[in-house]
Amino acid sequence: MSRLQRLRAVALIPALLSTGFASFASIDEAVAKEDRETIVRNDRERVLATGYWIYNDLDAAYEQARQTGKPILVVLRCLPCEECVKLDDDLVESDPELKRLLDQYIRVRVVGTNGLDLNVFQYDTDQSFAVFMLNADKTVYGRFGTRSHRTEWLGDVSLEGMAAALRESLKLHKAYPANRESLAGKTGAPLEFASPEKYPTLTDRPDHLDYSGQVTKSCIHCHQIGEARRDYYWQKGQSIPEEVLHPYPHPKSIGLVLDARFPARVKSVAKDSAAAKAGFQVGDDLLSIQSQPLVSMADVQWALNQIPAKGAEVDVQTKRGDQTQSITLSLPEGWRRWDDPSWRVSSWMMRRIAGGGMRLLPLDESERQKLDLRSPMALRVANVGKYGLHATAHKAGVRVDDILIEFDGQSDLIREADVFDHVNEKFRPGDRVQMKFLRNGRERTVEIPIQK
Repeated sequence: MSRLQRLRAVALIPALLSTGFASFASIDEAVAKEDRETIVRNDRERVLATGYWIYNDLDAAYEQARQTGKPILVVLRCLPCEECVKLDDDLVESDPELKRLLDQYIRVRVVGTNGLDLNVFQYDTDQSFAVFMLNADKTVYGRFGTRSHRTEWLGDVSLEGMAAALRESLKLHKAYPANRESLAGKTGAPLEFASPEKYPTLTDRPDHLDYSGQVTKSCIHCHQIGEARRDYYWQKGQSIPEEVLHPYPHPKSIGLVLDARFPARVKSVAKDSAAAKAGFQVGDDLLSIQSQPLVSMADVQWALNQIPAKGAEVDVQTKRGDQTQSITLSLPEGWRRWDDPSWRVSSWMMRRIAGGGMRLLPLDESERQKLDLRSPMALRVANVGKYGLHATAHKAGVRVDDILIEFDGQSDLIREADVFDHVNEKFRPGDRVQMKFLRNGRERTVEIPIQK
């Protein structure tokens, strides 16, 4: 498959999940001209007009599933999402195999998380769309949809991977309820609150989208759930739990690069990684993690997300050739920090808290040599906010292209995420921190307050 074909395959997924497989050529042109309010309202009209999807009504989906015996497919889609619009640009036709599989589900599209049952729908809220396959009794069969970059999806999802996830979930549905015990882990422990609008920072939002008023202002976006969870702890003067600060570790963080065309097939293994030490090999198919059957890369992330930050010995069942075997993956304390969260929307919140609105990028080796930097810490200020609490660093004199070489006396914080972790462990709102920068070869020290 060529790169263009792969891009188009990736592009097809969110659009297929939103339209009932109508061509998007004319829709894309219209979307470019629409404001946010119009996009949301027009999406509802378009989808309802096709009759292919239930729209924002999970109760209706549960009832239909009970009556028909079909599994349910729930698509959570954040509207409007510029990244998803970019993916739709290459769509020119639908895929008959995916359509055949979707026909076997009760299909429901959810475009706002207001009132969402967080005891059932737990997922990586930094994603702009997420897919659940489940039973009418709310038993989760699997998840689909992930990314490890703000705008790029290639390598994380594919048309073939989506079809594979649907097929594997249909197999689980056919075997249910005999396999109920193995699926129990796919439903997480209750979160702090049962639905998003019950979090303290979201209590001004209704438990449903307000189409009679300003619908976009009433909407709770996916990423706001993750932010509300972090705020819940931080505003109480507590450290944010590492499982909340570093959610849904990507398989790449433990050294596994998976082939997006398959449920969970190993494409490559990073040298000296936890995966390499465990003995994973190229071509291995991951069948289950901690007894949970896997239907997609998102399922792998979900299973990894259940492993505590303190680490654990993780049982992974794999298929290598014709042989099924068990591999023990050893994850040490702090393993969640291996992942790079800089692409996540939720990092914006941590940039405000820890750095007064700075976005920090590590210098590459050539830049370090050019500046003759000996400090292990060298983070360039790529952007600094100018409004509200995000303007704190700017008001203190920090400017774009300043190089952060020391934070709170520490010169070993190599990544922006390391700064986040340090502040989360050592500081609370209102505390002050000193930072040392290089600008035009001269050192300068700046002090800012840690933000709420």
